[in-house]
Amino acid sequence: METEVLIIGGGVTGTGLARDLAFRGISCIVLEKDMINSGASGRNHGLLHSGARYVSSDLVSAMECKKEGDILKKIAPHCIEETGGLYVATRNDSEDYISLFPQLCKKAGIPCQELSVKDALELEPGLSNDIVAAFRVEDASVDPFHISLENMNQAIEYGARYFSHCKVTKIITGSKAIQKVVVKDTANKKIFDIESKIVVNASGAWAGEIAKLAGIHVDMIYSKGTLLITHNRITNHVINRLRIPSDGDILVPGGTVSIFGTTSRRVHTLERIQASIEETDSLVREAKAILPELENTRYIRAYAGVRPLINEKDSQENSSGDDRAVSRGFSLMDHKEDKIDNFITITGGKMTTFRLMAEKTANLVAKKLKNTQKCQTALRPLQSKAPSQMTEAGISFKSWTKKHDKDDIIMCECEMISKNQFKHLISWLKKSKKEAGLNALRIHSRLGKGACQGTFCCQRVTGLMYDEAYLKEDDGIHNIKDLLHERFVGQRPILWNGQLSQAELSEALYCGFYGLELTK
Repeated sequence: METEVLIIGGGVTGTGLARDLAFRGISCIVLEKDMINSGASGRNHGLLHSGARYVSSDLVSAMECKKEGDILKKIAPHCIEETGGLYVATRNDSEDYISLFPQLCKKAGIPCQELSVKDALELEPGLSNDIVAAFRVEDASVDPFHISLENMNQAIEYGARYFSHCKVTKIITGSKAIQKVVVKDTANKKIFDIESKIVVNASGAWAGEIAKLAGIHVDMIYSKGTLLITHNRITNHVINRLRIPSDGDILVPGGTVSIFGTTSRRVHTLERIQASIEETDSLVREAKAILPELENTRYIRAYAGVRPLINEKDSQENSSGDDRAVSRGFSLMDHKEDKIDNFITITGGKMTTFRLMAEKTANLVAKKLKNTQKCQTALRPLQSKAPSQMTEAGISFKSWTKKHDKDDIIMCECEMISKNQFKHLISWLKKSKKEAGLNALRIHSRLGKGACQGTFCCQRVTGLMYDEAYLKEDDGIHNIKDLLHERFVGQRPILWNGQLSQAELSEALYCGFYGLELTK
């Protein structure tokens, strides 16, 4: 297999780079060892930063967030909900930081409106009565899966190729260049080679491991962050606690739920990155300071991701614990300095700045290939022809029936996904020869992401997949087991009260009726 550029990593940066290169007429292949957004790109708040969070610690990152957030709101409004954001302080928060905050925002060019406590409580009645200050900013909620799918689908429309479940096992170098990359398809166990003029390492937290295969050292810090998903949508605005960034100080409304977090814990391996009960308890304790409802609300899932941070000189001083002092800026490395002329690493950064990261990387790639086409990603709409999002978040059944065919049937009540929508998506997946199964549908829609976490919808959708000849033989029961196992990993740390009862119901359904525990 040959291409001009091989991109390793199917997160938001890798897919964004594929889109940028495709617009410039540069052929590329994207390899992802799991499924799209399986790393930090799919394990974050879904917060489109206004930049206000970084005004005290990283002015450059704050300004980048402001600029890139504005661009994304213009080119991808269908992926973004412009909720607006509030920064609120309690009596226990620093008065110095409260007074300094609007000045820092002004310095970074970030709009910041001071509100009275009364006005803040009118906007969000669930806020604590103990808040003493409030500011309004331009935060928004973004669907990171929708963004990455649009990136990749649009890139494919312009000639790019994408392969999931394909892991790089070896990088063969010689004559100051990568000669070929050896890849294992973990789905069918086949091994194949890819030759390319340029190789881009966009593998996020795995950047150090990929670089190591080429004999290059990239010093990474693994900072694990845990987040909680609420049963229902708690607020209309993004809520930030007005203090130096710490644990449990952001709530982001997204669709039918809200996401609360996060933690920052140094880990030393990328194996088994999961939320712990200790982290969950810690977040719930922090929650009540700004939103008392969060102390007793029902959580349907916990999950964790690893921030891809570059180790700087002072980082070792805090070799365990909080890594928030480490820069959230991105790092673009031309490994020509390491005597490999055709190898580039892009890592660090944030979901909000992915387009800028891709642009800077694409500029370097284009320079190496002597391609003079300019970046177009800030000007062209980020919208493909493929169905990459099937959710009508927050809509009631009564409202839904007014907008849809009367003969259509809802198959996922939590996220309001209908039979016709699933049929449309299945048809597209079959035509594009994408991977089959419930997890593929979960990636391309919001199947299993609502309150029931797949308990009721996955058996219905499995039946539909058989009707549509998308599955064969006993694939269905294995699909259900894989999806429920993936969901249970996130449910386990929050199994108490109602959530525990639901888990027992799910076990009774699938083990009692289908003998799922007997499936190998």
